[in-house]
Order: sequence, then C-alpha cells, then structure tokens
Amino acid sequence: MEDFVSINVNTGRSRTNSLINRKMIFRILGILLFMEAAMFLVCASVSWYYREKEYIYFIYSILINVGVGGVLLLLGRNAPNMVTRRDGYCIVAFTWLLFTAFGMLPFYLSGEIPSITDAFFETMSGFTTTGATILDDIEALPYGMLFWRSFTQWIGGLGIVFFTIAVLPIFGVGNQVLFSAEATGVTHDKIHPKISVMAKWIWTVYLILTLTLIVLLVWGGMSVFDAVCHSFATTATGGYSTKQDSIAYWNSPFIEYVTAIFMILSGVNFSLYFMCLKGKCKQLFRDDEFKYYLMSIGGVTLLITISLVLQNHYGMEVAFRKALFQVASIHTSCGFATDDYVKWAPFTWMLLIYTMLAGGCTGSTGGGIKNMRLLIVIRNIKNEFNRLMHPRAILSVKVNRQAVSPATISTVSTFILFYLICIFVSWTVLMFLGIGLTESFSLVVSSLGNVGPGLGAFGPAFSWSALPDVAKWLVSFLMLIGRLELFGILLMFAPSFWEKR
Repeated sequence: MEDFVSINVNTGRSRTNSLINRKMIFRILGILLFMEAAMFLVCASVSWYYREKEYIYFIYSILINVGVGGVLLLLGRNAPNMVTRRDGYCIVAFTWLLFTAFGMLPFYLSGEIPSITDAFFETMSGFTTTGATILDDIEALPYGMLFWRSFTQWIGGLGIVFFTIAVLPIFGVGNQVLFSAEATGVTHDKIHPKISVMAKWIWTVYLILTLTLIVLLVWGGMSVFDAVCHSFATTATGGYSTKQDSIAYWNSPFIEYVTAIFMILSGVNFSLYFMCLKGKCKQLFRDDEFKYYLMSIGGVTLLITISLVLQNHYGMEVAFRKALFQVASIHTSCGFATDDYVKWAPFTWMLLIYTMLAGGCTGSTGGGIKNMRLLIVIRNIKNEFNRLMHPRAILSVKVNRQAVSPATISTVSTFILFYLICIFVSWTVLMFLGIGLTESFSLVVSSLGNVGPGLGAFGPAFSWSALPDVAKWLVSFLMLIGRLELFGILLMFAPSFWEKR
C-alpha cells in the first residue's frame, strides 16, 4: 500500500552509525507471529463450524507460530525501544516473508497443496493481493482453507505492517518508521498527527467498505460465506474467489456491477474517504489523482465497449458491463474475471496492459505504478514540450495546485525507469525458462503490479500451475517487491545496507 502521509522520522537519539537493532526486530517479529496465530484461530473456528477435520491443521499451525514467536520474543528481551529506518526495512521485509512461510502451513500440512513451492506461491499471492493461483479445482478446498485464502488478502490489502501499527503501541513498540519502510514513494499530507490513530481510522474505512459489500453481495444472491470471502478479496483488490469461474459463476449483472463499483472504490486513496467522514467531501473531487483515475477507467472502458460491440458482437449493455468489470478489476489490480479477455481483440489487450501498469491510486489497496506517478510524469513531459517553445519560462509540475519538488519528480522518474528495468530483466529470464513471449511479459507485469491474471495460457481462464518451479519462485519474488514498491526489498541486497557507518 502506498503512502498516506509525509513522514518525518524522529526516533530520539540518532543511531545511523550503528548496526541493525536485532533484538527489537526479533521482538516485533515474535509479536507478529502471535498475531498470525490469532488469524489461524479464526480460520480454525470457521473450519470447525462447517464440521471439517482440517481444523486440526490450523491448530498445528497455531502451535508452530506460537513456538517460533515465543523464541523470537525471548531473543528480543531487553531490546532498546528504538527503531531506525534501516531496522524498519528489515522488519517489513522479514514480516512479509515470515507471514508467507508460516501462512502456507495449513495448505501444506493438510495436503491440499502438497508442494512447498505451490503452497508458498499461493500464500505469497494472497498476502500481496496478487490473486494468481496454482489451483485448478478451487471448489474442492474445504471452507476453512477457502476462508484463509481470502483472509490473507484482506490482511495484506492495507499491509500487514500497517495493520499492526494500530496495535503495536499496546506492546510499547509502535513506530512510524515501520510504515514509511513499507510504503515508499509519493507522499501525502498527514490526516492525523499520530500514525497509530491514522491507521485505526483508515482501517475503520476499510471495514466499512467490507461490511457494506458483504450485505450487498448477500442481497444479490451469494451465500454469507461466499459474500464474506469475495468482500475480503474485493476491498483488498486481491481477486481470490471461492469458485473456479470467479465472479462469472453467479452470472448476475447485479453482482458484477456491485463488485466493479467496490473494486473502483478500493482503488481510491483511503485518506480521501477519511476526509469525507470529516465533512470535507470536496477534497475528493478536487484531487487530481482521483480525477485522472476515473478518467482512465472511463476512457479504457469506453474503448473496449466499442470493440466488444463491433468485433465480438456483444450487446451494448453486456459489452459495457464486461468492459467495466474487467477494466475495474485490472486497473485496481484485483484480478476477478467475468469473461475471458484473451478471446477479445488484441487491441484491447494493449489497453489492459496499460491498466496493469497504471494500477490504483496512492494510498489505496491497488498495485501497479500508481496513478499519481503517471500523472506527475505526464505533466512533466508536457512542461518539457513547453520549455522547447519557451526556453526562458520557469515551469513547475503542479498536483492539487501545489508544485511538485524536483526531488520528487526525480524519484518518480527513477522509480518508473527501475520498474520497467525489472520488467525487462524478469521477462528475459522467464523466456529463458521456456515461457512464450506474450505469456512471460504478461506474467511479469501482472506479478509486479499484483494483478493476478495474465495473457495467453495464463489468462483469466487458467491457473499458473503449469509454470516451472523456478518461475513460480521468481514471480513470487516479483509479487513481494511489487507490493513493497521495489526499493523496500531490493535495498537489502545492497552491501552498503549492512555496513556499519
């Protein structure tokens, strides 16, 4: 999840010259594993409610989490109550890896996903809200496992660390550095002086969206269980469904429209919703990124609708509904499907690739490059054309009537360039592994943008089970670095990160 706030790090005494605060890292990771154990307990309750024997595997997972978490807490005794930015990057990276490694235990121990590679892939795809799956018969999973798949996305939607920031102060280790380490990039103004309070407000908005969608989906004909799971996946823009045919299973225009609307809502900066709750609704419609986001969705939907009517001979309403749903799903990196867009005209594929790259808004649960970055780059390009005509003109890039600093423009440009380099390198590796040109490109863009479906043999009608194991580990890594905005993970591979200064 992208930045909600502009953060000034102040941890008291400077520790920039010291090494990593290992004890504090162990302590926080231990607490987080206990929290994951509590999540397993919820899933065990669901499994027990449906009288499934698989509840025992959640109990085993709880015991393992508690055991390892207890050891980490012991190792973190008497830790200095201080977290630097470097500590924050370590905590965030190890949290996502630990949550995935321990989160795959129910799948693996139960034998529902007997391969460690596949179980890790499925769990990483869940926590990063990518939504890609290796399962070819989703309905065969027990209720408890289906619930856990969706629950991983709901927790990962706003970020595991962001979720815990709201409760970490209870243990005396709350620190805004963790949030800044997880959400790097374009920043926004603070909506509350205390980041823990801000986290609670944002989670309140998230919960309101989730509960509202559950009610509407039940009203539209889903069972309560399916409604809860799909609401988790929708508000998290994750895309895990309880059915192999995804939303198309219900063949319901009402469910499709409602889901599409809530996917779009989940792709909006959540801090704008907070402002609406405070009675400042005008800020929503004055926000430049929000306006660009809606224009992008509307423009692509219109073009695909025309294509489906003229080239695929869909009826007007059906064409609009299918186009709106798929654009909303991919633009927000959700990944649900109601139609196999691989059968659409290739022209529409290019539009969908653009939406994969664009993603949602900053401060939303969506993935991708983010619309704010695209908006800044587009306006900077416009300024460069103007400078050619008027060399002496002093021009600034403005967003929301405020000038964007040259440093921010440089950071955004570097991020996008680095993003494209990651795509090219990973694309080349996947082709080396024997995956086709189109498929490998879409796999990389989909994984890095946390989208889910790709093109060709890995489109919305197919799972990713056919990928070789090496490719599954690679795209799992891409999901992680895409979720943490590239630098948060890749920074740790720099030798200087571990050097004492």
